[in-house]
Amino acid sequence: MEAIRLIRNCAKYVMEKPHMFKEHGGEDSSIPEDDRVWVRGWFPVMFELSCVINRCKLDVRTRGLTVMFEIMKTYGHTFQQHWWKDLFRIVFRIFDNMKLPEQQMEKAEWMTTTCNHALYAIVDVFTQYFEILSDILLDDMLAQLHWCVQQDNEQLARSGTNCLENLVISNGTKFQPFVWNKVCQCMLDIFRTTIPQVLLTWKPDNFENDASTPTNLEADAVSRESVPVADMQQEVQSPVRESPGASPDKRTNLVRHGSKESVASAASMDSKGLPKKIPKSAADQKLFSALLIKCVVQLELIQTIDNIVFFPATSRHEDAENLRAAKEDTLEAFIEGQDPTSEEDHGMYKYLTTQELFLLMDCLQESHKFARDFNSNNSQREVLRNAGFKGKSKPNLLKQETNSLACLLRILFRMYMDDSRKDHWNQIQDRLISVCKEALEYFLKLDSESHREAWRSILVLFLTKVIKLHDDRFKAHASVYYPLLCEALRYDLKTELRHILWKFFLRAGNAYIFNVSHE
Repeated sequence: MEAIRLIRNCAKYVMEKPHMFKEHGGEDSSIPEDDRVWVRGWFPVMFELSCVINRCKLDVRTRGLTVMFEIMKTYGHTFQQHWWKDLFRIVFRIFDNMKLPEQQMEKAEWMTTTCNHALYAIVDVFTQYFEILSDILLDDMLAQLHWCVQQDNEQLARSGTNCLENLVISNGTKFQPFVWNKVCQCMLDIFRTTIPQVLLTWKPDNFENDASTPTNLEADAVSRESVPVADMQQEVQSPVRESPGASPDKRTNLVRHGSKESVASAASMDSKGLPKKIPKSAADQKLFSALLIKCVVQLELIQTIDNIVFFPATSRHEDAENLRAAKEDTLEAFIEGQDPTSEEDHGMYKYLTTQELFLLMDCLQESHKFARDFNSNNSQREVLRNAGFKGKSKPNLLKQETNSLACLLRILFRMYMDDSRKDHWNQIQDRLISVCKEALEYFLKLDSESHREAWRSILVLFLTKVIKLHDDRFKAHASVYYPLLCEALRYDLKTELRHILWKFFLRAGNAYIFNVSHE
């Protein structure tokens, strides 16, 4: 700690007396005068701090990290652009696999604390000096975030997606078109490398597909509940701890609403009559841990796209408003009600091109399709449960299935109503109708009441948007959805769904048959 204090004082001396390093170049006259303060002053300070961080115990390296980034934030305005490139080579050594501890528990602690702390601090520095750093370090920054989400450490993987979100929301208004293209491509790459494809195909070594294996039919239902990640991960990795280097206020700001969700159903189930569990090998435990983390990353990425495009909490407020408006007594009051998305727009939607939005929608659609395929594959989910993938209930990807589709629909309907994207309206309409039709057909095939209940907010969102369309557009959509929504009436639906379906059929009557008046 004393060494860190002395190094901090050295940094203050370098800042106050830069001429001392310029005037006394020593024997090495090959160093340009302007770079002498970096080579003989700043670089040794930062390098020695990095040595403390890489060699010492947790409390010391946490203090070292704090001082290192404090120096950058305080004195970085005096740094030249090429100095920053050298500096970030030092900083990224913190994440170097070759330098991480050999022991698994120590490595997990290093990633959960030191790497996690450093990642948020790097994004803060990058944001503070964005104009200087974006040209020389953006590619390295995106690559580092991608690396973090690929690690078998849930906390660091979460932090990678959250930091990507913070980076874009804080700087998106300053992005050039080519930067947006890089960011969207990075998100697509992360999505595709973290889809847990093995969940659909994994089988134990001694697996036999015996049709006589007893099953619990009630267990085929997909529960909409999920266990907290803290509970889920107790069996598969070391406990998650907060970064001690972050201030309490900072840690609070970085917690994302609703992000602590997982893939396992929380509903406890009677194990009577179920096949005997297959003991997990060490290799299976490691694989299952990695797959669980990928599932978490998928959920985080979906939320990241929603927060980037529409700004954090906007969609949650829209869902609440839609549920309230669904209970309006008249069709006219419902249609004339304020659209929550028409309020002041703080998201990045207007800065994204149509092609970039299509790219993000491809991510969401692929994620939704994978989750839907998994949730429909009861036999594979049974295999995973019996292998001890997680808990007594069948694993599910229900939140991934619903959240990805909800975000996809919000983007499509927003583009559909955007006059600046008129040239693409036909393409947007075709995709929108296709997505909505496929979603309704899937909903009608669901046997589980809890699974249908999880789709409630999606149906309210979809019907609210359709009912408020202008007549010509409404007819184009209603002609496709009408028979499917008639089929939906056979189910025991919640009050708000009955109300909004009633409004849809009133609107359809107005559009196709006669003017319906309702007191």
